[in-house]
Amino acid sequence: MLKKTLSLALLTVMVFGALVTVEAQEGTMEEPIWESIMLTPDNTKLKVFGENMRKHNQKYHNEGAHSVTVYTINSGPNTGKVIWMMGPLKFADLDTRPAAGGHDEDWRDNVMPYVKKIESGEYWAQDDKLSNTSMLTPDNSIYPILHVRYWEVNSEHGHSLDRVLKQISDAVKAMEGENPWGVYDNLFRQGNLGRHMASVGFSKKWAEYDEDPTFKAAYLKIHGNDSWETFIRDYDQVLDNSWDEIWVYDKNLSGD
Repeated sequence: MLKKTLSLALLTVMVFGALVTVEAQEGTMEEPIWESIMLTPDNTKLKVFGENMRKHNQKYHNEGAHSVTVYTINSGPNTGKVIWMMGPLKFADLDTRPAAGGHDEDWRDNVMPYVKKIESGEYWAQDDKLSNTSMLTPDNSIYPILHVRYWEVNSEHGHSLDRVLKQISDAVKAMEGENPWGVYDNLFRQGNLGRHMASVGFSKKWAEYDEDPTFKAAYLKIHGNDSWETFIRDYDQVLDNSWDEIWVYDKNLSGD
């Protein structure tokens, strides 16, 4: 279990900083974007919250760029909170997002009364060159477990970030079997808030955490037997802080 967790720690890298944010804004606008918010539901009204959220998403967010996927957070200090995620989309799609026809009133009157807190409204762009997500389909139930890692980039060593991520990406793509893994840029400046970038590992079932990791072997095969210590040193220099969350897809609350 520990070995699998350490392997996923290397696979699920999320990094954000001022330098990275600028690069993301300049270089990823043609790549898919997701809008996400984190909701804290009223635990005394979970039944009504779930029913109303499901009805809202299935009525107003069930197709196209405005489709919504909902995840529950199952680990870390945000356990029990909900991630509401719309996309993939382009920023232009936000100009035509549902608003009229009762959408805003339904959200205000039937969802928000059962939400204690709303936070972390963010826009994430996938780095297609680094990511390994071609095997994913619109059916989120195939890979319902997401291992998300948030990272803060070191201001002095952030220039090495692209190189480190490229090394990780090459190793992930060389691993046997299907290993969906995505790298995402937080598109607006975060400063001391962290959450500068994110990587996500996608799993079909929890039992995968019991399997022996294969990332290190793939990394050494690609980069050489003497490359590991240098990689770990560079990895630690580039990143200041990191933390994990496990998200689980909630089909009942989603619009898809």
